[in-house]
Amino acid sequence: MIELVVLDIAGTTIEEHGSVYVALAEAVRAAGGDPAPADIERWMGADKREAIAALLGSGEQVETVYADFRAHLDALYAERPPSPLPGVPEAIASLRSNGIKVALTTGFDRDVTERLLASVGWDKDVLDAVICVDDVPAGRPAPYMIFRAMEATGVHDVRRVLTAGDTTRDLEAGSNAGVGIVVGVLTGGQDSATLAGARHTHLLPSVAGIPDLLA
Repeated sequence: MIELVVLDIAGTTIEEHGSVYVALAEAVRAAGGDPAPADIERWMGADKREAIAALLGSGEQVETVYADFRAHLDALYAERPPSPLPGVPEAIASLRSNGIKVALTTGFDRDVTERLLASVGWDKDVLDAVICVDDVPAGRPAPYMIFRAMEATGVHDVRRVLTAGDTTRDLEAGSNAGVGIVVGVLTGGQDSATLAGARHTHLLPSVAGIPDLLA
């Protein structure tokens, strides 16, 4: 029996039109980098500071470039506001009404995350926990955000946890945590063939299908 569902945010529960990766590429290029689309895809789902350091080949400018990334992201969100993916609010409500806790994890820091969730009207009454990359020693594919979500919601057995995300790093984090169910969803930037390359238990069109999967 699943007690906790841990979901990624961008591309998994919230449609943000790929803005995070557009902003990441723009900030890295402004700092002198030249990332190809494949380079950006390789860092989908990762800690954004870690991604910037890797894409630039140096950690020296990370904070400056990260600030630029956030400025680009704010502008893109203002131009095209994020919104919950279809069926996701209903799925979260259904899970919680059946006694299953729901936590979100993200490669964003706390400030970006809180503003993003506020923009779609998700607060503590909608979710049981929100874990950000700056809450843990390392982001995905490390399993630490999943473990922190378990700690925050009082769930002790990893076999009673389901994780879902739209990137291979999400799936790798779930597998590294040893959770009972690892779901890839096709609402983000990676297709089924790419997701199938990472260990998983299920591929679904959307998070909206999770309540039926558990039923």
